[in-house]
Amino acid sequence: MMGTYIIKRLLLIIPTLFLILLINFLVVQIAPGGPVEQAIHQAETFQGINATGGGETVSVSSDRSYQGARGLSPEMIEQIKAQYGFDKSAPERFWLMLKGYLTLDFGTSFFKDKPVTQLLYEKMPVTISLGLWSTLLIYLVSIPLGIRKAKQHGLFFDKSTSILLAVGYAVPTFVFGVLLIVFFAGGSYFQWFPLRGLVSENFESLSLLDKIKDYFWHMTLPLLTMVLGGFAGLTYLTKYSFMEELNKQYVLAARSKGLTENRVLYGHVFRNAMLIVIAGLPEALVGIFFVGNLFIEIIFNLDGIGLLGFEAITQRDYPVIFGTLFLFTLLGLILRLISDVIYQVIDPRINFESRGAK
Repeated sequence: MMGTYIIKRLLLIIPTLFLILLINFLVVQIAPGGPVEQAIHQAETFQGINATGGGETVSVSSDRSYQGARGLSPEMIEQIKAQYGFDKSAPERFWLMLKGYLTLDFGTSFFKDKPVTQLLYEKMPVTISLGLWSTLLIYLVSIPLGIRKAKQHGLFFDKSTSILLAVGYAVPTFVFGVLLIVFFAGGSYFQWFPLRGLVSENFESLSLLDKIKDYFWHMTLPLLTMVLGGFAGLTYLTKYSFMEELNKQYVLAARSKGLTENRVLYGHVFRNAMLIVIAGLPEALVGIFFVGNLFIEIIFNLDGIGLLGFEAITQRDYPVIFGTLFLFTLLGLILRLISDVIYQVIDPRINFESRGAK
């Protein structure tokens, strides 16, 4: 039964990707300031500078249909449109894009002059590094903290740490990043940590031990930011999952047999309580990789996929935008499928087919 469910979900990925790409393709077609308009503006500005002998720039503009561009001949405008593929109709451009995606050919960046697949491959290590380390640290902090809060519910430790959790839950992640930069990266107080990149310029000349130190020196503030911004929700989830299990009959029966509290907690409760926490790992990865990483890479100027996508949006670099979107959507759908599978592996009582899952 689970195999049928997996096949259905895998087949559902295809129309989901198609609809997301179609919607975003339609949106960018009507958005002003596309690559052709930017190129026309730059060409007109360059001509204005030449016309004034390098003096004051002539103010020019171009409308969204690329008509009436002052100083540029119709032939030059057509050349610019052909350069970016806008000499073809929108349906034809969308069809060519889909054909390329079937072979994982995402096209070439308008402004970086590199294949999108190459750009994604180059930026992937930074994004993966941030995502995996931050996820590991968040789980290492949240699970023990959540278990202890469940054991001491209503006591001083639980109430005092709830204040910390409330701050971590309410304050956006990027605010923690800005504060850490101000205090520890040369903002206004200390300059203990670097602000750019994952390694130093002389990284290749360092010994293995020094490379490891240099790497984690650069990773300290980004990882600390992501942990501060992401541990609260998982801690609450762990706490209330354990509290729910601690109130069940099998726990009372185990205690009545004279078992120690730790034996009851880790021998009986732990497996059941951790079901929702472990099964939620893929969902957590979706949030960390596709939301948390974006802000962290921008704030700390880390050259990952998040920063690449942000730059592509500001430059209207459509091939990079669509390639990044396609990759994020595909990984997100796969991770959510893995999450469902993990649920049933941990608890075979869960039957997606009987629940009418599609």
